[in-house]
Amino acid sequence: MWVRLAWRNLWRNRLRTMIMLSAMSLGMVGVLLMTGFITGMYGSMVANAISWQLGNLQIHNAAFLEEAELQATLVNPQQITDYLDASPVVQAWSGRFVVSGMLASARSTRGIRVNGVVPDREAALTPIATHIVAGAWLDDAGRNPVVLSQKTANRLDLRVGSKVILTFSDNAGEVTGAAFRVRGIYQSPSSALDDTQLFVRRSDLVKLADWVGIHEIVIRVVGDSETATQNTLVVQADVREIKDASTSVRDWQTVQPMIAAILNQAGSASGVMVLIYVLAMAFGIVNIMLMSVMERTREFGVLMAIGMNKRGIMLMVLAESTWLGICGAVLGVFLSALIVLWLGQAGIPLGDMAEGLGAWGIDTMVYPSVALEEYVGTALVVLLACIIAAIYPARTIIKRTPVEAMAQKI
Repeated sequence: MWVRLAWRNLWRNRLRTMIMLSAMSLGMVGVLLMTGFITGMYGSMVANAISWQLGNLQIHNAAFLEEAELQATLVNPQQITDYLDASPVVQAWSGRFVVSGMLASARSTRGIRVNGVVPDREAALTPIATHIVAGAWLDDAGRNPVVLSQKTANRLDLRVGSKVILTFSDNAGEVTGAAFRVRGIYQSPSSALDDTQLFVRRSDLVKLADWVGIHEIVIRVVGDSETATQNTLVVQADVREIKDASTSVRDWQTVQPMIAAILNQAGSASGVMVLIYVLAMAFGIVNIMLMSVMERTREFGVLMAIGMNKRGIMLMVLAESTWLGICGAVLGVFLSALIVLWLGQAGIPLGDMAEGLGAWGIDTMVYPSVALEEYVGTALVVLLACIIAAIYPARTIIKRTPVEAMAQKI
């Protein structure tokens, strides 16, 4: 009985109820949309970092991580690469010969990381071959081709076909170098990657270095999210069984702990937003329920006089607030899901923010994403807050006797 009565009482003042429901639902839309934006932004950062730079796993000679010396190549990498070729959970891998050198054009000179790669392997591992904005990706044709970023090309005033001089220290510690021709110009989501790296054929680089080997192996595993995490652990464990004692095997969180730390903070940021929203909403519900109770004090007095006990009065007030919470949560989730679904397809352009966020590998468009458990969790928190917020107004009325309540002047 009191449940139906609570529903009717909730709509006795339609304007006040609609205002509160609008505030609750719009607040939920704001919180869930911001949560989805943060999730989409950090998800873009992690996905781009894994696909463009880090992979899921990296294998190095431990000495290379300390000094990055030319001679610190992997010991017996063939056993590892044979395993990677045979593993069903490995999507792609690339073995790189890496040196730090100087890139010079007629206009300027800059320091840069030179990645000597097998073109087909690198193209399978990263999306670089599909992000060439001018020219083409590396292949077996031509003498000393190089692929560099749009940012580097602009700074050195280079275009496809331009000649550049690449110099670095060889195996003997002597400065060596050669002329390279720009084969292609790429553009990645990460300005940090664009600013520091270029790609040449590994065969060309080892000739200049007078040293043969692989400095790092970068691995991508199959699957997304949890599946990829499990497959990463499997490959990591298997490689550790067959690797040399001098070999280091690290997942992407270990290689780039700052990105992992930022990702962990995303959940905290969403939690803080939900908490602020719930506190503001609870304050509003306390006020609206208190106003409703005070306006109906004489009515409650009559109900107690004709036999309704205080427990029934309290349950009715709590039921009104519960109905308010259910309606607000359902409306908020419905509107949020529609907006997130639309923006998840259309994307949110970052505009001027994109240049600064590009250093972290975040795309110029962010596609919000909200998990089902986030919708459910936020709705349940809202409902619980509504119930708790109604306790004080309910206790205020049941403390009065029927005579005191009926004598109340509104």
